[in-house]
Amino acid sequence: MTAEAGGVSGAGGRRGPAGGDGRGASSSYEPVIGLEIHVQLATRTKMFCADRAEYGGEPNTRVCPVCLGLPGALPVVNGVAVELAIRAALGLGCTVHETSVFARKNYFYPDLPKGYQITQYDRPLATDGALAVGTGPDAARVRIQRVHLEEDTGRSMHDRFPDRTAIDLNRAGVPLIEIVTRPDLAGPAAARAFLTGLKRRLEYLAVSDCDMEKGSLRVDANVSVRPRGSGALGTKTEIKNLNSFANVERALAFEADRQAEVLAGGGRVVHETRLWDADAGVTRVMRSKEEARDYRYFPEPDLPPLVVAPEVVARVEAGLPELPEARARRLRDEHGLPDYDAGVLTATRELADYYEAVAAAAGDAKAASNWVMGPVLAWLNERQAAPGRFPVPPAALAGLIGLAADGTLSSSAARTVFDRMAETGRPAAEIVEAEGLAQVRDEGRLEAWVREALAAHPEEAAKLRDGATQLVGFFVGAVMKASGGAADPRRTRDLLEAEAERG
Repeated sequence: MTAEAGGVSGAGGRRGPAGGDGRGASSSYEPVIGLEIHVQLATRTKMFCADRAEYGGEPNTRVCPVCLGLPGALPVVNGVAVELAIRAALGLGCTVHETSVFARKNYFYPDLPKGYQITQYDRPLATDGALAVGTGPDAARVRIQRVHLEEDTGRSMHDRFPDRTAIDLNRAGVPLIEIVTRPDLAGPAAARAFLTGLKRRLEYLAVSDCDMEKGSLRVDANVSVRPRGSGALGTKTEIKNLNSFANVERALAFEADRQAEVLAGGGRVVHETRLWDADAGVTRVMRSKEEARDYRYFPEPDLPPLVVAPEVVARVEAGLPELPEARARRLRDEHGLPDYDAGVLTATRELADYYEAVAAAAGDAKAASNWVMGPVLAWLNERQAAPGRFPVPPAALAGLIGLAADGTLSSSAARTVFDRMAETGRPAAEIVEAEGLAQVRDEGRLEAWVREALAAHPEEAAKLRDGATQLVGFFVGAVMKASGGAADPRRTRDLLEAEAERG
């Protein structure tokens, strides 16, 4: 395996565009993109042994003779992993085959202790699915060529010891599915949109946590360019080391532009694997691209064909959840939510569940949408937290919504109560009572605050009495400040308008 500072075609060290569709060098070419997505399945144990599959742990402590490839150790298929793979395949519209076959993919690498990886090759678990990307006239259908089961490799760590590479085999044998698309993606932005939609779909299906930081979702991208409008496919390169969707988009944009420059200059694109250098913003040569024959695939002799009975597929299919696109449509139809709101609220299954629970308890879908899309998401985004970490239960937030709707709380006081609820976990009514935050409607107290505000701003008060009604809002703000947000703003405005009319 070799690594070079730049591409063999002479463009490896040039900084590429940050985004776009590969048109920086030559608008005469268009990119064609296909993706290979490796997804760790949410199982307790590994694919072929009973070692724990969870992330982390002391290096090389979650291993056994099976995942270390010791002589005489035999693999046993993890049935939970198979069912999760079927669930993912059905959720992507694939046909699940009754019989699929495990194969050995032979290659040497230090973090592959057996010298081969157990995967599926010519007879995968499922084929021929699709995932729609976008909505309306910009919607596109990306075909899923195959979904197959395999085991993960170990991990090479280059930063533990000076001038040494450390090997951690805790990840070796963790169950994966590989999702392979057809070359249907017409640009880097489309690839990012597809991956965002795919991640959302897989999270809804509860087959993986899709955490890229932990390696639960990893992407390899294949890209070629061709003369714009041509139906032929060009020579592709594969890009690895893509640790975020943003970097997928950046790397594809650079690589498409690089290939276009090579062809425009009369050169030839080389079929190779390249690494993405996010700091430099370039792809670099990793190795020449292997062909299937280089891996010497053959059926795994220690595992019989995997047979999935039709009744198993039917049972898994019956248990599929409502998928995000269907859920967004239902929220629009049942609750009258705008497209944007429905899209935001169904971004994750957890968030959609939380919103629907709030809406049901509050009896006001739009108010629930405003609170979840506003203060709740702001709280989560500020802490980079998942909805499951939000400390206010749906029924408690519904109680706050009710106090704001019936006039007990002003909008500013309601936000104060929300913050207190998130900090303490106490219910809204208790906080309102303890801190005296209920909206004041008592005429005498409101009139006293109005007199106080007018006295504090004599010049503005004189203008108000001379008919400058535009100052009513100024004095409402002054009264709200003086009352600590407790004054009823509507009744306060009435009193100030009456003062202006009296002159």
